[in-house]
Amino acid sequence: MKTSELLSLYTSDALLQTLSERLKSPNASIHLKGLYGSADAVYAAALCELTSCSHIFIMHDREEAALFHGDLQTLLEKDVLFYPMSYKKPYHFEEIDNANILTRSEVLNKLNSAEENKYIVVTFPDALPEKVVDKKTLVANTFVAKVGEKFDVEFLGEFLSTYDFEKTDFVYEAGQYSIRGGIVDVFSYSNELPYRIELFGDEIETIRTFDPNNQLSIEFRKQISIIPDMQARKLITESRENFFKYFKSDTTIWIRDFSKVGEVAEKYLEKATSEFEKQVSQGSNLKPEQLFETKENLTKAILNFNKIEFGQNTFLADSETFTLKIKSQPSFAKDFKRMAEDLESWQTRNLSLIISAEQFAQYEKLESVFEEINPRIKIQHLHASLREGFIDENLKILCYTDHQLFDRFYRNRTKERYSKTKAITLKELRMLQPGDYVVHQDYGIGRFAGMEKKEVNGQLQEAIRILYRDDDLLYISVHALHKISKYSGKEGSPVQMSKLGSPEWDEKKKKVKKKVKDIAKELIGLYAKRKTAVGFPFSKDSYLQRELETSFIYEDTPDQAKATADVKADMEKPHPMDRLVCGDVGFGKTEVAIRAAFKAVADSKQVAILVPTTILALQHYKTFKERLADFPCKVDYINRFKTTAQVKKTLEELSSGKIDILIGTHKLIGKDVKFKDLGLLIIDEEQKFGVTVKEKLKELKVNVDTLTLTATPIPRTLHFSLMGARDLSIIATPPPNRQPVTTEVHPISDILLRNAVSEELKRDGQVFFVHNRVADLYGFADKIKRLVPDAKVGVAHGQMDGNKLEEIMLGFIEGEFDVLVSTNIVESGLDIPNANTIMINQAHMFGLSDLHQMRGRVGRSNKKAFCYLLTVAPTLLTSDARKRLSTLEEFTDLGDGFKVAMRDLDIRGAGDLLGGEQSGFINDLGFETYHKILDETISELKET
Repeated sequence: MKTSELLSLYTSDALLQTLSERLKSPNASIHLKGLYGSADAVYAAALCELTSCSHIFIMHDREEAALFHGDLQTLLEKDVLFYPMSYKKPYHFEEIDNANILTRSEVLNKLNSAEENKYIVVTFPDALPEKVVDKKTLVANTFVAKVGEKFDVEFLGEFLSTYDFEKTDFVYEAGQYSIRGGIVDVFSYSNELPYRIELFGDEIETIRTFDPNNQLSIEFRKQISIIPDMQARKLITESRENFFKYFKSDTTIWIRDFSKVGEVAEKYLEKATSEFEKQVSQGSNLKPEQLFETKENLTKAILNFNKIEFGQNTFLADSETFTLKIKSQPSFAKDFKRMAEDLESWQTRNLSLIISAEQFAQYEKLESVFEEINPRIKIQHLHASLREGFIDENLKILCYTDHQLFDRFYRNRTKERYSKTKAITLKELRMLQPGDYVVHQDYGIGRFAGMEKKEVNGQLQEAIRILYRDDDLLYISVHALHKISKYSGKEGSPVQMSKLGSPEWDEKKKKVKKKVKDIAKELIGLYAKRKTAVGFPFSKDSYLQRELETSFIYEDTPDQAKATADVKADMEKPHPMDRLVCGDVGFGKTEVAIRAAFKAVADSKQVAILVPTTILALQHYKTFKERLADFPCKVDYINRFKTTAQVKKTLEELSSGKIDILIGTHKLIGKDVKFKDLGLLIIDEEQKFGVTVKEKLKELKVNVDTLTLTATPIPRTLHFSLMGARDLSIIATPPPNRQPVTTEVHPISDILLRNAVSEELKRDGQVFFVHNRVADLYGFADKIKRLVPDAKVGVAHGQMDGNKLEEIMLGFIEGEFDVLVSTNIVESGLDIPNANTIMINQAHMFGLSDLHQMRGRVGRSNKKAFCYLLTVAPTLLTSDARKRLSTLEEFTDLGDGFKVAMRDLDIRGAGDLLGGEQSGFINDLGFETYHKILDETISELKET
C-alpha cells in the first residue's frame, strides 16, 4: 500500500470533508480531540490535501516537531518546511546556530517567493518569539540572478561583503563566496547547496547547484535568490515583525498547546530584557521588543487565522469540538502470540490491518511470524515509516508500526543539514601553510607554495603551486586535487624533496613496491594456509537467530547489516573464520558480536569473549545477558571482582558445558580454563593485550572461528597489511539520529565545572569527570559536590577493592549517581546512553587515541553531547599537546576517528605505529603513497 492510498481513505471520509468546509469560513476555530499516535499526522495530511490554504503546525517542542515533520513529509511525499529557532539552546542568545539560521532563511525565502499558493510548515513554541526581518526588508536585501541577464561581478562582491559573506578560494559552507574569472560560486543562506554562476562576457550563461565536497555540478537553475544571514550586523537593526506576517489570511494554524506559546514568549522576553540591561552599559541600544515578540502580540497574531487545536485540552472558548475514536498502538513487549490475538480480535470487528514498515524485509518477518502462529490474520504493508501506530475505529483502520512491534528505536527522517566536513579535502587545502610538505602521486614530495590565478584557455583559474628541489615550480589545477596529499612521515627525520624531470620518484616507488610484495606474499601465504585448515561449518540461521536480530531496539545501519552478514557467512564455511570488524566508538560492533555468539551457541558450541579491562568484562556481561535474556543461553564472566570460590564454580560449569558464553580478561586463556567445546573466540581491542597473551591466542585460534573487534581507527590497525591476512568489515555509518559530540578546550575553572554539571543535570543526564591521578579523585568529587549540591557523585579507580568498584560502576550505569569521578578506566567500551557530558582533566597528558576513545563514552543516544578538554593555560602547553587538542576540537563529526588517527600519525610520526621497515618506506614516500602502493600490490597478488 502506498501512502497516497492510505490518505485517499481519509480524504473521502465525511468528517474530514466537513472539516475542510469549515476551514473555508474566516477565523474558524476547531478542536480535534482524541488524536493519538501518528493519526494526528494522517488527519493533518488529509486536510492539507483537501484544502487550498497554507498550514502551520505548532508542536509542543523541537523533538515532537521533528517527529511530526518526518510523518508529514512521508505521508504527503512533498516538501514540508521545518522552522527552528536561531539558537543552540533556549535563552542562550550568544550561541547562534548557523545551520538553524540557514533553515529559517530558506523557509522565509520560500514563503516570500510566492512560487506556490500554499505552504506546509512545522515549528514549535521556542522558534516563534524571535522576530524576523519584514517582507519588504527581505526583498530589498535579496540579490536575484537570472540566466540571460546582465551581471555585475563587482557589485555582487560588494553586496556580499556588506552582509559579512567571507571571500574564500573554495566555497563549502553558508556565508562564503569565491570569484574565479568568469565563474562565481556563492553559498546563500536560502539554499542547502551552493550556486555556481558562469558568465559569458557580462551575461549569465548558466546557473547550477554544486556539491561542495567534489565541486561537481548537480542541477541547472533558471533563477536564484541570494539571501544574507538574517543575523548579519546590517540586518539586525532593520524593521522586524513576527513570523505569521509572511502568511495569507486564509492560513490554518494547528496548535498542540496554546498556553505554551504565550509562556515561552514571556520567558524569552524576560531573558532578553535581563541580557539587554547588562549590555546597556556597553552602548547597546537594541531593545528586547525589537528582537522578540510579546506574549499578547504573538497570541493575537495566531487568533487572526483559522485554528485547529489538536491536543487533548482546548484553550479557546469558541472552539467546535470533534471527538474521535482513536487509540494508541499497545505495547506487546515482543510477545508475538499476544500480538496475533490482538490483531485477530480487531480483524473480527472488520478493521483493516496495516503494518507500517519502511523496509519490506521487516514486513516479511512479521508475515512469516503470523503465518506460523495464526494464518487467519491478513495484514497489508504500508511502505512508509511512521513514528507511532494507532487504531482508528471511526474509519475502521488499524495501523501498527514495525519498530513498536519489535521494540526498536525509531529513526526520525527529518532532513539533516548538509555537512560541511564532507569538503575536508578543500578545507585542508585552505589550512595548508606555505612551506608544508605535500606529495603529488606523479611528481613526488615538494613544498606547498600557495595558490595563484593562472590563465587557461582565456579564463582565469585557481592553481596550486608546489615547489620542488632546486626551486623548480609546478602548477596543479584544483581539479587534480585528488592527486595531492599532505606528507606524513617519521617525526624528526629529514624530508628529501623530489627533483622534477628526474626518474628518482618512480624508482623509489618501484623499489618500495618490490619490498612490499615480499611482505604481502608472506601475509597472503598465512591467509591461504588458514583457508585450508579444517574448522566447524555452522548451520544456516535458525528461527531463533532471526528473532534475536529483530529484537534489536535500533535499526541496523547498512554497514552493521553487512558486517553481520559477512561474519555469519564466514562461520558457515568449513574453514576457521578470522575476521576483523573495525568501527568508530559507539557504531554497533558489540551487536555484531552478540549475533555471532548466539549463532555459535545455537549449534551447541561455546564462546569465549576476551576483553582488555575488568570494567569492560562487566559491561559486556551486562549487555550480553540483557540481549540474550529471552533465549536459552547462559552467559557468565570471570575477572578480579569474583572470589576464588566463585571463579572455581564458573570454571567447573564451563568444563561441563553448562556455560555457553564466557567473558573475561587475560584470565580467560589461563591453563585452568577448560572449555567443553569451544567454537568461537571474540577478541575486543586485540592491540591492547601484551605479547604473552597474543602468543597464547595464536595457539587457541588455529581451529576456532575468531572475530576481532576494534574501535581504533584503521591506520592504527594497519588495514593495508591486514587486507592480506584477515577478512575485514568496516562499520563507518553512525547509528540513526546520533549527533556529533561538541568538543571544547578550556582551562579548568569552578564556573565551567558548575555550569557543565548543572546543564547536564537539568536534562536528567549524567556526567563523567576523568582525572588520571588516583590521589586527587576524592578532592575533585568534593569540589563538584560543593559546586553542585544536588549532584550525587561517585568515585571509581582501578586500585579499589573489586566489589566496591563493581558496586560504583553498576550504580552509575543504573543511574544512582549523576557524576562519576574516575581515572581513564572509562576509556574502553562503557555504554551509558544517559551520560552525555564528559570532562577530561589535564587532557594534554593523554594520547590522541585515548582522548578519542574517552570522548566516545558520550553521545551514544539521540541527545546532544559535550566533551570538555580541561588543560593548563595554553601558553604552558607543548606544541604536540596543542596539536592533539585542536585535532579533537576540529574532528567532531561521527566517524571522524579515521581523520583523528591520520593526524596522530602526523603528530607522532609513523615509526611509533608501524615498526621499522614499513616506517622507512613511509618516510621515503609519505603515508598516502605507501598506502596506495600496498593496496595495489595486495590486489595484484590476490589476482595471481
